[in-house]
Amino acid sequence: MTDVILETKNLTKEFKGFTAVNDVNLTVQRGHIHALIGPNGAGKTTCFNLLTKFLVPTSGQILFNGKDITAAHPAQIARMGIIRSFQISAVFPHLTVLQNVRIGLQRELGTSFHFWRSERSLSLLNERAMELLAEVDLTEFADTVTVDMPYGRKRALEIATTLAMKPELMLLDEPTQGMGHEDVHRVTELIKKVSAGRTILMVEHNMNVVSGICDKITVLQRGALLAEGSYAEVSTNAQVMEAYMGTTSTELEGAH
Repeated sequence: MTDVILETKNLTKEFKGFTAVNDVNLTVQRGHIHALIGPNGAGKTTCFNLLTKFLVPTSGQILFNGKDITAAHPAQIARMGIIRSFQISAVFPHLTVLQNVRIGLQRELGTSFHFWRSERSLSLLNERAMELLAEVDLTEFADTVTVDMPYGRKRALEIATTLAMKPELMLLDEPTQGMGHEDVHRVTELIKKVSAGRTILMVEHNMNVVSGICDKITVLQRGALLAEGSYAEVSTNAQVMEAYMGTTSTELEGAH
């Protein structure tokens, strides 16, 4: 095992003449929380879609643990341990919190989803599901129907269902978007907590979140890599400040 878990080489994606991701060389260190930031339209989500194989690169390579996964399918990379949590909360709203996590655990049974099976046939997963709920501070909500949960707690549940799939690399897409201050703080602390023994790559707009928990930051602009480094390095970079000017430059300057 090397210190590099994920690497892209000259990753490029074009859409009918428009280059959304342009020659990006990204290196994610094992055990780090790594943020992908940039102004709107910078190519962050397209880059995520390339990494999780929802889009096919026009050119370039993607390596995971040194293995070329450029041609792999989404299900293949999920089995390898690359698990993505989506920007919009991706849980089953009319199932309980426990049931949602249990669905994430069903692949451990070695068969497909058991929606038609008796409730008791899945009870062997309850213990592990409760352990995961404890990890994201949702034990008291185990029997709550998900639709009745506050938004921030739903995002915590989504992280629990992601953890159920045993990720080696978690990709979090805007994990704090649309949250109030209290929920942002709770989810930020949760990300820090679940990062132990894992690697996290996240797209995030909130610079307070990024400055507080990220080991390394990559800044994209117009699909290309603009800057990379620690928050202290990136936040004082003149090109980064110019890219954010008029939108989030004040956030970059005052995140602490």
